[in-house]
Amino acid sequence: MAETIAVMNQKGGCGKTTTVVNLATSLALMGKAVLVVDMDPQANTTTSFGINKTEIKNTVYSALVKDCSVQKATIQTKVENLFILPSNIDLSGIEVELSQKENYHIALKNLLEPIKGIFDYIIIDLPPSLGVITINSLIAADSVLIPIQAEYFALEGLADLMNTIKLVETRLRSPTPIKGILLTLYDARTRLGREVYSELKKYFKDEEYIFKTVIPRNIRLAEAPSYGKPCILYDPESKGSQSYLRLAKELLELEQ
Repeated sequence: MAETIAVMNQKGGCGKTTTVVNLATSLALMGKAVLVVDMDPQANTTTSFGINKTEIKNTVYSALVKDCSVQKATIQTKVENLFILPSNIDLSGIEVELSQKENYHIALKNLLEPIKGIFDYIIIDLPPSLGVITINSLIAADSVLIPIQAEYFALEGLADLMNTIKLVETRLRSPTPIKGILLTLYDARTRLGREVYSELKKYFKDEEYIFKTVIPRNIRLAEAPSYGKPCILYDPESKGSQSYLRLAKELLELEQ
C-alpha cells in the first residue's frame, strides 16, 4: 500500500516542485513504484518531466470532475517505475466546481484510494496557496514534507504553514503528520544560510523532524526543467542530484 506524501509550502520559490520531481525520480531509480500527482495549475511538475501541458487531454482535473478514470489520466514518464497524474491550467477552475459537490474535501482521497495498492509512494505537488486543492491534498496524504529555503522570510511563514496543517487536522478530523522539514537552496558559505539552519533547529526542538539531507543551491537543479528532465537524469553527478538521492535513501530508512 502506497504511502502518500504531500509536498507543501505556502511560500513560493522554496524548491517544492524541484523536490517532488527529483525525490520521485530518485525513489523510482531505487526500484520503488512511484506516482506523482501534480495539483498545481501552473503544471511545472508536469513540464519538468518533458510533458507538454497544452497537448494533454486527460489530467488530474479530468479525473476529479469529469468522466475520466485515474488510470486513463495517468502517464508513464521516461523513468521506469515512475508515473504522473498531470496537470494544466484547467485545474485553476476546480475550486468552484469541487466546492459545489458534497464531501468535496475528500475527492482526491477517493480518487487515489483504488490505486494505492499499485504504488510504493504517491507524491503530491501542492500549489503555494490555501484552498480546495490544498485541503484535498492534505486529507489524501499520509504525511507532509515541507521544503524551506534558507532565507529569513521562510521562517516567518513556517508558523502559518503549521497552523494550516493543524486547521485541517482539527476541523476535518484528518491528521497529517509531518514527514520532515527539508532545507533547500542552502549555501553553507553564507552567514544567513547557517543562521536559518540554526533557527530551524530551535523551532523544531525535536530534530527528528528535520531531514539530515540538505539541498544546496545548484545551477543544475535550476537548468534541468528547461530540458524537460529531472536533474537526476540531466546531470546525475551534480551536487543537487546527489543530494536528492541521499534524501530518497533517508526517506527509505525512515520506513525501516
